[in-house]
Amino acid sequence: MLHNPKNSKQVYVKSFGCQMNVYDSERMIESLIPLGYKATLKEDDADLIILNTCHIREKATEKIYSEVGRLKPIKQKNPNLKIIVAGCVAQAEGEEIIRRQPMVDILVGPQSYHKLPELLTHSNSKHVVLDLDQTGKFDWPNRGVGNTQKISSFLTVQEGCDKFCTFCVVPYTRGQEYSRPVAEVVMEAHELVAGGAREIILLGQNVNAYHGLGKDNRSWSLADLIWRLSEIPELDRIRFVTSHPNEMTQDLMVAFRDCPKLMPYLHLPIQSGSDKILKLMNRKHTQAEYVEIISQLKSYRPDIAISGDFIVGFPGETEEDFQETLKIVQTIGFIKSFSFKYSPRPGTPAAERERVEPAIQAERLTKLQDLLSEYQFAVQKSSIGKTCRVLFEKEGRFEGQLVGKNEHFQVVYGELPKEFIGRVGDMKIKDANINTLHGELV
Repeated sequence: MLHNPKNSKQVYVKSFGCQMNVYDSERMIESLIPLGYKATLKEDDADLIILNTCHIREKATEKIYSEVGRLKPIKQKNPNLKIIVAGCVAQAEGEEIIRRQPMVDILVGPQSYHKLPELLTHSNSKHVVLDLDQTGKFDWPNRGVGNTQKISSFLTVQEGCDKFCTFCVVPYTRGQEYSRPVAEVVMEAHELVAGGAREIILLGQNVNAYHGLGKDNRSWSLADLIWRLSEIPELDRIRFVTSHPNEMTQDLMVAFRDCPKLMPYLHLPIQSGSDKILKLMNRKHTQAEYVEIISQLKSYRPDIAISGDFIVGFPGETEEDFQETLKIVQTIGFIKSFSFKYSPRPGTPAAERERVEPAIQAERLTKLQDLLSEYQFAVQKSSIGKTCRVLFEKEGRFEGQLVGKNEHFQVVYGELPKEFIGRVGDMKIKDANINTLHGELV
């Protein structure tokens, strides 16, 4: 293997799971710039490999052990290579990871990765840092520096969760809800826009529970924050994810109507259509309340598009409960959705309950995904002949092709010159498949 020149070090980061992990991975890279690190896309070239893990899905822990084991030949070629396991699996498993995989040099939880520069200076020691205190996590001034900048950029504004859904590990791996101060968020948004971002996606485990402190010593809502960010001249678009139905406040609905930079797209997980299952999940809302929220939103913004999350085969789910989930899909008509079979997460209340047979889970998931795909494809096809506004983010797979997203977060391709990257154009849709639209510039 070719070694890097002196003082030139490379870091390879592999990110698993949600958008927040993508954001965290970018911040890790930026935190290492003062130490002389640059990002690489090749594991074999790396002096430092970071696995930024997610604990939400089934077999997440075993997957990480497998990933570390796969790095053994690279470590043998380069004994100076350091391996870091970060994120939620690190938080959940702790020192057991180093015990099972001694190649791992450092473990950091999702609230501790800002300590990596300090930990790496003590290069001869193994470190385990799993604090759930967010203090200092967002302090360094390198946001947008290096090669992580994108036309559409993530910006974490809220972390943690106090909801304690019975299937979810987030309160245990990310800690209690924390909202970043308004001034801190606004400063980072300005840095992103100065670096070329034209769309910002605000992130949080319960992003619409945002309650950051403003300079007026008042707790600002997410709607307040959106209005403040909309004042940045070069910022064209604002989105946010992921929301909880219980935090869909009136001022946020009004912002969808009145703030031109807030895009008419909302990801609002319901998880199940059955009130019985929602109660067992500790979701604290009913199917009827969810439908009423969507109805109110559409009264403010008739063209708003809704996406969601679903879990099938949750402990206690009967066929009647599952039919209620299919019913909510038919009622709402989601533009896109994410759906999964229930898988127990160790330490959560639902993990102790009797499970639905795997074959029944699989059958229900297939039926749900077929129905979701039917509605998604119908929405896609209904776009043909219509004109939408597309923010072009990058080149497509073919020569002369660009790709971007429209107001409803649908992916749109078109034949345009590279100069349109970072610009918004009106596209008339000519063709559609289940995941993408194809259009021509008007």
